[in-house]
Amino acid sequence: MGYYFDDSRSINAYDGTDARSVLSSLAYRYMGQNLKHGLYYRAYTNNGIVRTTDYRYKVDLNEFFPGSREKDCVWAYARVYSEKESALGWDINCFGPMTMYVNGEEVYKSDIFKERYSENATRIFPPLKKGWNELSVRFQKTKAGFGAQFGTWIGKHDMYVLMPTAEREGQEGWVFTEPVSDSFVPEFVPGMSEKDFSVKLYPDISVSEEDMKKGCFTRMYGVREGSYAVGAAKAFFSAGSGKYRFTINSKGSSAVYIDNTEIFSAPEGKSEFDAEVAFGTHIITVKTMCGGDWGFTLDCAGIRFESACNVKGANGDPWMYIGPFDADFDFPFEEAMSMYRVIDNKYWRVDIPDTFIRPYNENTLFGRWNYPLGVTVYGLLHTALVLESEDIKNYIREHIQLCIDTFDYALWDKTQYGGATSVHNLLTSIDSLDDCGSFASTMLEVHKYLGLEDVKKVADYVGDYITNGQPRLEDGTFFRKKQMHSFHNMTMWADDLYMSVPFLSRYYKFTGDVKYADDAANQFFGFKKRLFMPEEGIMSHVYDFKYDTQTGVPWGRGNGWVVFSMTELLAVLPEDHPRRGELIEFLNTLCQSYLKLQDGEGMWHQVLNDHDSYPETSCTSMFIYAFSRGVRYGWLKEPEKYISAVYKAWEALTKTSVDTDGNVYGVCRGSEFSFIPDYYKYELGWRLNDTHGFGIVMLAGVELLRLEDYLKK
Repeated sequence: MGYYFDDSRSINAYDGTDARSVLSSLAYRYMGQNLKHGLYYRAYTNNGIVRTTDYRYKVDLNEFFPGSREKDCVWAYARVYSEKESALGWDINCFGPMTMYVNGEEVYKSDIFKERYSENATRIFPPLKKGWNELSVRFQKTKAGFGAQFGTWIGKHDMYVLMPTAEREGQEGWVFTEPVSDSFVPEFVPGMSEKDFSVKLYPDISVSEEDMKKGCFTRMYGVREGSYAVGAAKAFFSAGSGKYRFTINSKGSSAVYIDNTEIFSAPEGKSEFDAEVAFGTHIITVKTMCGGDWGFTLDCAGIRFESACNVKGANGDPWMYIGPFDADFDFPFEEAMSMYRVIDNKYWRVDIPDTFIRPYNENTLFGRWNYPLGVTVYGLLHTALVLESEDIKNYIREHIQLCIDTFDYALWDKTQYGGATSVHNLLTSIDSLDDCGSFASTMLEVHKYLGLEDVKKVADYVGDYITNGQPRLEDGTFFRKKQMHSFHNMTMWADDLYMSVPFLSRYYKFTGDVKYADDAANQFFGFKKRLFMPEEGIMSHVYDFKYDTQTGVPWGRGNGWVVFSMTELLAVLPEDHPRRGELIEFLNTLCQSYLKLQDGEGMWHQVLNDHDSYPETSCTSMFIYAFSRGVRYGWLKEPEKYISAVYKAWEALTKTSVDTDGNVYGVCRGSEFSFIPDYYKYELGWRLNDTHGFGIVMLAGVELLRLEDYLKK
């Protein structure tokens, strides 16, 4: 079934067996298309329409406007960017009459039933065009309610919108009007100044003339005698090393720093001073003591100050601020300027009422934490090791270190702002093995080979969740319950062996505590009890406790996860472990059955026992991985059969699943589940370069090379 791509572009130029060339092509294309990038920073206020713990926006306009009258309306405006034509998947619970528009077209209008049963969500998928899309919502007040809760239909999906006015361009959230009559016709234009709008817009960012005369720190923090606060900006000095003239107007004594080195101590009032500054971009910080009204302004002749972290939505002010701190607190300049740390339970803000700086991870694939990326980075790691590539090693080290470095901030952010985070949306709202096990397993593997900083705090957090937080049946077996993504509740998935066992195996080695290996081993028998299909010797994808039965559909990747994970455990399980023999016997039972289901070309299929379903790349790669390891470690009986199957499968993969540009075809996208195979065959299609399988293809190539070395020896 050569429908993946034109066979003339096949990687057969590598003779189909040069796994090193394949691995190099895959890894470098992936890194080239997913460049290393840090976080984005946006101004944010918690006083408007904000996302809550279910990652949807909640707006109760009776709270905002307690004096509003029946039939009053409020209009809300935002914009969202789409990289391509797509759909806006939202769940809406309306508290009263509500109409929503996308790019001026009505896409949702409540009715008496939606308003009466506000506890029931309505799911919509209005189209988005490529580029910016304008959103507007009209709410009307009745005795029943005023407002709505709306946003992403997928639990924990960090989807957010941006404010569209000139003053707040780049801030997360919505601008919304004061209550207006039901006949009000909005004349709102994206990008317009709020001063030009006919009614007042919220959240309120107006500042009185009296407050504008006060020092910046007085406006933000009030008078805090004996405390200090810090402002920071950056500037580019283009004239080469030389003297620059600075002017500071300080309310309270101040100290000025360049790149964390003090260059001037300023008394109260206006001062001028010269400083030697080298060519290039430098961070400028000002530390001001409070002795009453306090704050500062700083200028440098011929130099324009800019935001130190490119904050969006700061209304043109290049300075960001943090404080107040007790006078004896030693301000950690480098730690604070990393932007990954909360300092003395405080974080940076801007000089706009109740407006703070918030980090957002807007990279598609770099520096993010999710389970498909866990296995992708795992594949990149072992590719780097076999290719001895420092480029790949540095890439994955920086990817995972960014995840670790932002972990503490993310937990603080959730507490500070009420639930939805835009860094670590999964770990901060953890309710499943998907959220933690795969990536944390890879984190420990990367640490083992490359070394990472502060691994233990994240590993222990995940270990505690899996051991003490993840729902289990009476016999200790994992299952899914009380998840934000409610479709999964009261089910058991074969996938969860990969989401748990590899981490538990590595955590056992990391801590030295065998109880984690015991837990991992016991999981296989709990899953076997409910998912094993004895007539065919393979595993059902899911067990549904609502109907107290397995679905009976042997999904390819689901089965791949099972044997993949079993080899991860057996590689570290003590030789004298009481369940080791049972596990090896179970591995042989499964692998013998999988061997019979390999097709004539060498592939395994989306539904394993239905060759009318498409040949699927990720499960084929996982069977290569498991068979190769089973041979190398001596676990599989009659190894010659498996060696032959491995080479046949690799030849099929390099012929039909990988092209010369390093693209991977035929990887099934992320799944739900069904009791009939048609869902897997026809609805659950494959995606180009899908991270659910990209790294697994690399791991298959790595294992082929290791098998070759084993056989030669």
